[in-house]
Amino acid sequence: MTDRGVDLSALPKEVRDQLAELDLELSEGDITQKGYEKKRTKLLAPYIIQTPVAPPQNDAQPPAPSSSSHAPAPAPAPANSSRYRERRSRRTHRNGGTRDDRYRSDIHTEAVQAALAKNKEEKMALPMPTKRRSTYVQSPIETRTPPDSSSGSEDETSARRQSSAAAPQPQVHPNLQSSDYWMNRSAQGSSTSSSASSTMSHGEAKPQAQSQPQPQYKPQYQPLYQPHHQPQQQQQPQQQPHRQPQEQSRASAVADMLAHSRIAPSENSAPPPDVTAVAPPSRGPRVDLPSNAVVRGMSRGHSRSSMMETADGRGNMQRVPVSSRVSTKIQQLLNTLKRPKRPPLSEFFTDDSEEIVQVPQPDPNTPRPEGRQIIPVKGEPLGVVSNWPPALQAALARWGATQGKSPALTALDITGKPLYTLTYGKLWSRSVKLAYTLLNKLGTKNEQILKPGDKVALVYPNSDPGMFWVAFYGCLLAEVIPVPIEVPLSRKDAGISQVGFLLGSCGVGLALTSEICLKGLPKTPTGEILQFKGWPRMKWVITDSKYLTKPSKDWQPHIPTANTDPAYIEYKASKEGTVVGVAVSKVAMLTHCQALTQACNYCEGETLVNVLDFKKDMGLWHGVLTAVMNRIHTISVPYAVMKACPLSWVQRVHMNKARVALVKCRDLHWAMMAHRDQRDVSLASLRMLIVADGANPWSVSSCDAFLNLFQSHGLKPEVICPCAASPEAMTVAIRRPGVPGAPLPARAILSMGGLSYGVIRVNTEDKNSALTVQDVGHVMPGALMCIVRPDGPPQLCKTDEIGEIIINSRAGGTMYYGLPGLTKNTFEVIPVNANGVPIGEIPFVRSGLLGFVGPGSLIFVVGKIEGLLMVSSRRHNADDLVATALAVEPVKTVYRGRIAVFPVTVFYDERVVIVAEQRPDASEEDSFQWMSRVLQAIDSIHQVGLYCLALVPANTLPKTPLGGIHISDTKQFFLDGNLHPCNILMCPHTCVTNLPKPRQKQPVGVGPASVMVGNLVAGKRIAQAVGRDLGMIEDQDLVRKHQYLTEALQWRAQTDPDHVLYVLLNAKGVTVGTATCVQLHKRAEKIAAALSEKSSINTGENVVLLYPPGIDLIAAFYGCLYAGCVPVNVRPPHPQNLAATLPTVRMIIDVSKAACILTTQNLMRILRSKEAAASVNIKTWPTVIDTDDLPRRRPPQIYKPPTAEMIAYLDFSVSTTGMLTGVKISHAAVSALCRSIKLQCELYSSRQIAICLDPYCGLGFVLWCLASVYSGHQSILIPPFELESSVSLWLSTLSQYRIRDTFCSYSVMELCTKGLGTQTDLLKARGVNLSCVRSCVVIAEERPRLALSQSFSKLFKDVGLSSRAVSTAFGSRVNLAICLQGTTGPDPCTVYVDMKSLRHDRVRLVERGAPQSLPLMESGKILPGVRVIIVNPETKGPLGDSHLGEIWVNSPHNASGYYTIYGEESLQADHFNTKLSFGDPHTLWARTGYLGFVKRTELLDASGDRHDALFVVGSLDETLELRGLRYHPTDIETSVSRAHRSIAESAVFTWTNLLVVVSELCGSEQDALDLVPLITNVVLEEHHLIVGVVVIVDPGVIPINSRGEKQRMHLRDSFLADQLDPIYVAYNM
Repeated sequence: MTDRGVDLSALPKEVRDQLAELDLELSEGDITQKGYEKKRTKLLAPYIIQTPVAPPQNDAQPPAPSSSSHAPAPAPAPANSSRYRERRSRRTHRNGGTRDDRYRSDIHTEAVQAALAKNKEEKMALPMPTKRRSTYVQSPIETRTPPDSSSGSEDETSARRQSSAAAPQPQVHPNLQSSDYWMNRSAQGSSTSSSASSTMSHGEAKPQAQSQPQPQYKPQYQPLYQPHHQPQQQQQPQQQPHRQPQEQSRASAVADMLAHSRIAPSENSAPPPDVTAVAPPSRGPRVDLPSNAVVRGMSRGHSRSSMMETADGRGNMQRVPVSSRVSTKIQQLLNTLKRPKRPPLSEFFTDDSEEIVQVPQPDPNTPRPEGRQIIPVKGEPLGVVSNWPPALQAALARWGATQGKSPALTALDITGKPLYTLTYGKLWSRSVKLAYTLLNKLGTKNEQILKPGDKVALVYPNSDPGMFWVAFYGCLLAEVIPVPIEVPLSRKDAGISQVGFLLGSCGVGLALTSEICLKGLPKTPTGEILQFKGWPRMKWVITDSKYLTKPSKDWQPHIPTANTDPAYIEYKASKEGTVVGVAVSKVAMLTHCQALTQACNYCEGETLVNVLDFKKDMGLWHGVLTAVMNRIHTISVPYAVMKACPLSWVQRVHMNKARVALVKCRDLHWAMMAHRDQRDVSLASLRMLIVADGANPWSVSSCDAFLNLFQSHGLKPEVICPCAASPEAMTVAIRRPGVPGAPLPARAILSMGGLSYGVIRVNTEDKNSALTVQDVGHVMPGALMCIVRPDGPPQLCKTDEIGEIIINSRAGGTMYYGLPGLTKNTFEVIPVNANGVPIGEIPFVRSGLLGFVGPGSLIFVVGKIEGLLMVSSRRHNADDLVATALAVEPVKTVYRGRIAVFPVTVFYDERVVIVAEQRPDASEEDSFQWMSRVLQAIDSIHQVGLYCLALVPANTLPKTPLGGIHISDTKQFFLDGNLHPCNILMCPHTCVTNLPKPRQKQPVGVGPASVMVGNLVAGKRIAQAVGRDLGMIEDQDLVRKHQYLTEALQWRAQTDPDHVLYVLLNAKGVTVGTATCVQLHKRAEKIAAALSEKSSINTGENVVLLYPPGIDLIAAFYGCLYAGCVPVNVRPPHPQNLAATLPTVRMIIDVSKAACILTTQNLMRILRSKEAAASVNIKTWPTVIDTDDLPRRRPPQIYKPPTAEMIAYLDFSVSTTGMLTGVKISHAAVSALCRSIKLQCELYSSRQIAICLDPYCGLGFVLWCLASVYSGHQSILIPPFELESSVSLWLSTLSQYRIRDTFCSYSVMELCTKGLGTQTDLLKARGVNLSCVRSCVVIAEERPRLALSQSFSKLFKDVGLSSRAVSTAFGSRVNLAICLQGTTGPDPCTVYVDMKSLRHDRVRLVERGAPQSLPLMESGKILPGVRVIIVNPETKGPLGDSHLGEIWVNSPHNASGYYTIYGEESLQADHFNTKLSFGDPHTLWARTGYLGFVKRTELLDASGDRHDALFVVGSLDETLELRGLRYHPTDIETSVSRAHRSIAESAVFTWTNLLVVVSELCGSEQDALDLVPLITNVVLEEHHLIVGVVVIVDPGVIPINSRGEKQRMHLRDSFLADQLDPIYVAYNM
């Protein structure tokens, strides 16, 4: 889409405007990509200058990150492109550990590259996560926008950018350099850099000029928004229409970044006044911030249909700058997830709540096994040898006596040189000495500590085989049972407590170790060996020769014939991390040695090189046991030597002319790496190279590569012998050494798709998804083998089915020691046939290996049970996934050997998680590139979606003793949020396929009348509730005679002048101001006089009151009423945060058209200060009157309104959706409301109440300013901001004044709960006693916060607070007080509703503790004179009891309407004067905009009738509509806050069908990325929603208004405008 030869800035203005409009249409989705291009081409056609395009010069191309270049590149490419990969691969042999052929297969690498190439055209538009620079990258650049964020119009800047990108060579260089410089500094982690891997620049873009051919593929996703520029690589000659994306990534990243940088609005659209800045992180001052400058009444009618799509709650579409960076990323994310718009919600739905999960339909093409039932495979018979020893110890005794000089074991030092050689004579005599010492010399003279059959731990390092051999054989001779374990290095070792469990279950109390090892064990400060977590108490015995006692002449060890008693216990860690001990009997040990001898054809006196761990598995079976049986000389090569000198084992084979070597694929790989250091080694002596992990499907390529390299060094092809083994079944199969020249066994090339269904299919067509496996030879001599289904009963498999290998043999493990239940399931399996009938009596042992029997009875293994992942009922092997990930050239990004794959169960299925260690030098961008390519490769080859891919810093994953990754601990870290990744990519959208279907509208044409009749027929009453009658107040109360508050105040000033109405306290609890009736009257007169003197101010004009909470505010309010003006109460700006708070003040002043401002001297100075001038125009303030020092004057007369319907005051407030609304309150409403409150709370002159509320709007203002003057009670005023310096102020005041009734807000309650939670004893000591408090009412306009109220009650129960005291009030914009818990009437009740039903707009009451239940508390009692009804918001018909609908209210104190400057009568009528569509068509109702329900309870009210409770569920404007369901943000936020200990507060909102979760991090920044998977998991599990974006921010970023409510809409605006400065933003794919 490059506009060749068009200088956009030179186009006529109208063409530019049309282009801009076109872009907007595209970004809003109002036009298709094709239509957009057509129209754009048409517009630009007259201005295109045809110029020939020269192919770009090579050096103009910025070098591509080599990690990603795979497909053939065009001829003269930079040296690190794929053309030069051959040369590079030759070089890689030199540089240590860059390639780990353990998992490398050329076939596989090719397959992955082919898959990626195939995918490249449909490349997913993965937006790169955004990371705060401070977290990882220290950057000197202060600015936050890339260079070239010029302020011209959008088209000019893009044209300028474009011309710089397409300009001839010399100009390109500096620009690219500077942007490279910029990227290297900021793109790596800055929160503003655009996605460098954005694919907007390639793939989807179609060339403009006609000469270019159209691309042959259609892009899978079409972006909603295309930047106008294209990077220069798009202008290429036609023979390369699909250039490799990687080669462009650098330049396109720069260009993208420049394109998406924030562009100022063009000159013709002036920006609206910005009132969206966020308060600074200190969450001190609570700020009310409207989200936009458009002010009017809430058009709830509009916002209903497009709940929070991009409407801002007022129905007008938010014009989010299309080019803002965050929105571009989300836009890209949307391109990958574009879905059709859902139909609107309807009244009736069919919903089966049991069927939560969408069960995928079985695919008819699923391959199924077709072969016959498998026949058990028999190994050759175990030969009978005449002089075979009766026990293994007997063999040692024989060699010790007859061949004492012959070498048994050579140990190497760290450099790989021989350290010592142990002869058979020495081995025998030392073992006897140890056996004697163990049995006779450990305790005092007469007590024997160890008895035959006791278990003993062997703790020896890998570098000291000699000591281990002596200890092992010493134990056998003493007839105690050795339990070899790893050396514990610290208390925090991976899985250390599980090893303790093993020792405990085996009853181990004694550990044998060497002196050197003992010195190295972690000690306490007193020098004792540390008590390891979970370990039993241990005694440590040193077995060095000098500490052993020589037995007396007549003492001989007892060597019985081998029986079924345990000989030793080998530890095994399971998939879940538990460590169990496999007991091997003496006869099994002997038989296994015999079978190995026969299978491997061991001869006496041979030399064997062992690189494996000699404490367990093949290393122990071949290198310690069978070796002694056959008098073999073993050379043990420890792990440490291999790390220092990888070729050491090859050198040992060469020097000692070894006949057998025992290795793993890793050792083959390391040897190839170091090969060039040693030219003259010969492997001709080897007759058998046993590959211990040859059962790993990826071993085949290691074996091939090793053979290719060392064949020239005498290695014969037939000596490579892969084998399969497991701790339970021991050796399952081993390839016998071949005859020279005989053909090598064939390979199996299997289809990965077939394997995932457990079926063997030879792969013919798609070699990308093929798996090549080599055989592991035949079954062991004397063994019988079957293949059974891995899950369910052990049913025999068919011949073409993959199953678990089970073995019956005398040479296998006998049990899991001390675990009879597990033992039965593993060691005593009787296979059954297809009909479930057992095939015989003999028990088999499960090997834990998955495989099949091939032609010629060869055994093939394709994986392990513990590496199995069952995703959507298909099997995947963890090793296969690791191999695929590693085939994506990770050399620059991750360490090859440090990658873990495991499943986590989320939302009823297993999800695949990959965790890898990232190299320290890998850039953010490389890592992200690698991660996105791994996603594609795994998706393409395995057809399985990854759930999460995380990269952690090097060396942070828990290790196993020999350096592998401890998978179960890693998984636990992931689930606990302790993994601390440095990069993470979540892809729930692609892999979670079992979400319930989105709710669809049912075609049920039932009108409101039928609903009502249906309810009546069903015996359900209409859901309405009524407060008691306001009635006529007793005659002696003269207030009734005064319709107006002004009259009430004058009357009180005459009749009871010295009665104190108000007491104002400061932070120390000291009274700083009081007002008696007469004082208040006089102060009001002074202010009225000042107002009437101003000729510019007329009766009925609006006057803004700008005061801190206090008595001045009250006096100014009555002064206005005395003067006949309409007071408008406004929260003063916060002096420390004028930029955020002053624009709101300015806005209310402008909207209310105030004639003047009454304020204090201090605030007057602020309004005129230089700081204020920075955020608003201070020259245009209306008249400002400072009321601090007014002269004592009286007004000519006190104004009396002609009717009570006149407006008394305007109540302005910012709603949680960030909307500023002002409502008109008439004099009649004021007196009705005050009367109602007086009745409900029983207020009269002798009463005292305490108020800790903000007095700026709603019920808070009524209680602070109006109620006392009406009822005559005394109000003790506590400004909430004083609690910030003295948290206990409010509670101590209640105690000190013995207050019975108090009113507060949720923010005050939260402050006390958090600030005083641990100090209740201190409060008690200070004498604070709250037993006097009878009602503590929270004033709120939201669902009651039950958890907060309960924790407040529980915390302060210790200081006497009654659990019944705390309750809530409920008010809304249309009626400031609907409910208020009074002094009489039943306690507020709590019900539990089903959250699933709530999402379907239904109420289903459940029992406490039911799954998915939500507790709701009644919102106080309905006030006298108030009627409430529940109505269907769409049909406006009344609903039945316990049905969810909108709360409508009718009462004499309803507000008169919105104060709007547009006079939108329709809006007003809709909200204030609405009639039911059926039922009672005459009553006028006001719509509150809140969802709730009425439930008739069993309790009785004061009049003896059954009490109707009103439950508020939440604001309609705030609800999120996702997947056709209605969600309340607070429910999702509650779940999120429970996900991790470091989440302080969270807020959610939607943006174009994506759920965005913003969480404040109260822990360290390294926890930030841990939160992403946990938040995604919890929302998926509890709400069945996929989170689209997770934003982690600092504490205090989520804006909260004065009532303690989150302003989610404002947060949303800040997020889209990129003003949050997030720590991390993750875009879940």
